[in-house]
Amino acid sequence: MSADATKRAPAQQSWLDLSDELLAELEEMYKDIHAHPELSMQETRTAGLSAAWLRRHGYEVTEGIGGTGVVGLLRNGEGATVLLRADMDALPIEESTGLSYASRESGIDRFGQSTAIAHSCGHDMHVAWLMGATRILSENRDRWHGTVIAVFQPGEETAQGARAMIEDGMVKRFPKPDVTLGQHVMPLSAGQIGWRKGTMLSAGDSWEVTLYGRGAHGSMPQKSIDPVVMAAAAVMRLQTVVSREVAMTDSAVVTVGTLRAGMSENVIPDRALLRLNVRTFKDQVRTRALAAIRRILDAEAAASGASKPPDYTVLSEYPRTQNDEAAMDRVVAALGHHFGSNRIHEIEPATASEDFSLFGAAWDVPVVFWVIGGIDPDRYRAAEQAGTLDAIPANHAPDFAPVIHPTLRTGVEAMLAAAGAWLISETASSPVA
Repeated sequence: MSADATKRAPAQQSWLDLSDELLAELEEMYKDIHAHPELSMQETRTAGLSAAWLRRHGYEVTEGIGGTGVVGLLRNGEGATVLLRADMDALPIEESTGLSYASRESGIDRFGQSTAIAHSCGHDMHVAWLMGATRILSENRDRWHGTVIAVFQPGEETAQGARAMIEDGMVKRFPKPDVTLGQHVMPLSAGQIGWRKGTMLSAGDSWEVTLYGRGAHGSMPQKSIDPVVMAAAAVMRLQTVVSREVAMTDSAVVTVGTLRAGMSENVIPDRALLRLNVRTFKDQVRTRALAAIRRILDAEAAASGASKPPDYTVLSEYPRTQNDEAAMDRVVAALGHHFGSNRIHEIEPATASEDFSLFGAAWDVPVVFWVIGGIDPDRYRAAEQAGTLDAIPANHAPDFAPVIHPTLRTGVEAMLAAAGAWLISETASSPVA
């Protein structure tokens, strides 16, 4: 990418561009949120900052939706209604970026365990993007008409937040949008935008499974039913779900992220705990993979003579993110008009998962979701040339942190450009002028 690939020619400048003053304010807000991350459904500080920001810029604000969710309404005459969303929560991870504004926060996770906390997925950037977009929309009401619904959502990382807001009456309490728009920072070159029609992100399912054995002294294994061996055998066998039960023309990922059993080296415990995650792109593959996982775990327990069958708890369920094709065409046209075709690219489906599409499903309206690069362009280009892109820190890694520039500017302008495809009357000929 050339040195000026993240900039546009002066002739393409529009009201969607950020002023230096706003960019500096958003950078400070981003650093503050990054340094003070909050776990899923605990985002009280971030929600407070978001609500105060919206009020300062003339939005009707409702707080506490689904726990810590915030919704801001800006009514600006007749026209389309557009929902813009940012997720607020962080991860139970210890940050290792070495940044001057790195998190040193800690807290209690949903399993009751003490943990470090870090914005290792980029939601702090998402909050800053939506803050920037809402201010520009407020200050330029003569350039558009309609209604903006700004959603600062809790609990995306646990798939709780969107459901909680919907169950709290969001569909009845706010106007029905014509479209729901969302975006996510990803390990692409900063300033670049990735999009896709149809399936954009995978479905995601997480389970907690308890395997039951019989405890005994380590010197008397014959008196035990060893859940450690049971769990180890199950983990190995689970790898065959993808390799032997999913067609090569399809795809799936099965990950066991937690295996916990026992406390002492000479005590055989009476149970083992697994937490696992499944990602799929097709409903039929999802159904088959989940059934295979349960079959394998039940069979391993039976083969071991377990004292009782495994217990299963659903930790999270993410729907597949399916972009509406006509709405995606409209967004791509607006992004291309604003950024130029060299900065927007059709990409393959991503194996990440999101609960954002639940908003569209709740109102039965189109969903459009795209991704924005956050990796330093020079670093990305060097890794691409060396064939080492997988070595670049990605979302959920302890050393993941997007470069602030041009990621911050790109995300705000992308959100505004996409919203403008519905809010600006001249969209047919000039979606973002």
